Amino acid sequence: MANVTNFFVGANSGEGFRNLFPELLDAEDTYDLLILKGGPGVGKNTFMREVGRTFEAAGEAVEYLWCSGDPDSLDAVVIPSIRSAVVDGTAPHTLEPKFPAAVDRYVNLGRFYDIAAAKACVKEVKERTGEYKAAYDRAYRALKAARQVELSAISSARSKMDMASATRRMEGIIRRELRCSGGERGKTTRRFLGSITHKGHIWRYDSVETLCPRVYELQDSYELAGPLLKRLHTAAAEKGWDTIICMVPEDMERIEHLLIPSLGLAFVTVKKGMEYPRKPDRRIRLDAQVEVDGRIRFQNRMAALLRKEAVEALKEAKHSHDALEAIYNPYVDFEGVRTLAALESGRLLSYLK
Repeated sequence: MANVTNFFVGANSGEGFRNLFPELLDAEDTYDLLILKGGPGVGKNTFMREVGRTFEAAGEAVEYLWCSGDPDSLDAVVIPSIRSAVVDGTAPHTLEPKFPAAVDRYVNLGRFYDIAAAKACVKEVKERTGEYKAAYDRAYRALKAARQVELSAISSARSKMDMASATRRMEGIIRRELRCSGGERGKTTRRFLGSITHKGHIWRYDSVETLCPRVYELQDSYELAGPLLKRLHTAAAEKGWDTIICMVPEDMERIEHLLIPSLGLAFVTVKKGMEYPRKPDRRIRLDAQVEVDGRIRFQNRMAALLRKEAVEALKEAKHSHDALEAIYNPYVDFEGVRTLAALESGRLLSYLK
């Protein structure tokens, strides 16, 4: 059975859309990167699913990278064994080739539009596009407000934590769990494990289960784990282990989850709305060190209400985007898209040794 994992490379936050697309693959080590171009409803998701299915059927590992705007739709598919990927290179995560043809290349799906028919729908297209963008603006304003309220609660909680004790415990875990691999410094891959979406928060803990049978769970509602996970990641990399670090959309420098696949070991953060669905091997209760008072509880409730408002706006954005795609769909040659996807899937398969 193919090894299938699921992550995000884009996420929604109070600072707007957060983007890890330039880090999809190491440009210096990539063999073939297909950058899909084409507007709404043109079949980019159809194309990427065809590539993923082809390599799953071939028994190859496939990494699916999902869309924070619609977590049932793809932003990219990565095939590690051939150092290749297919990615949606349109806004808000526009990508351009760095080494055209030699490494990365455009795949123009826009050619499958019926141009004349699409032009006849210009008024409705503009209206739906405007609705879609306005809904995202509302969502990001609500998320920004939620973050400001949340930061006040976090500041109060941090002032009451015994960080020295937590650091000593983490150093013990490093000595126990992170032996030297004997290799060079480990490679780091950055991803998001989840995002807030029109369905609420989505977390792909299934990838943790696929890659890491052993899990440390850090119970952390107030962003106390960041320095500890940073120390763990530094130690793992220095000892030669490749890692996947999952960043916090609201703070791109802070690690939220750490996966060390070669050791089958993960460190995941949990809090309300981000619960790990399985029983972990060990729990580290950072929340137990925080005395939560009435003010912090009030701030938590306010932040939750603002995020609920953001989800409602994201639902509106999804509705408008679906309506926009529905305008285009009748004027797309999907048979042509599938034929091209099959052709490119065959080309990628030919890279297998």
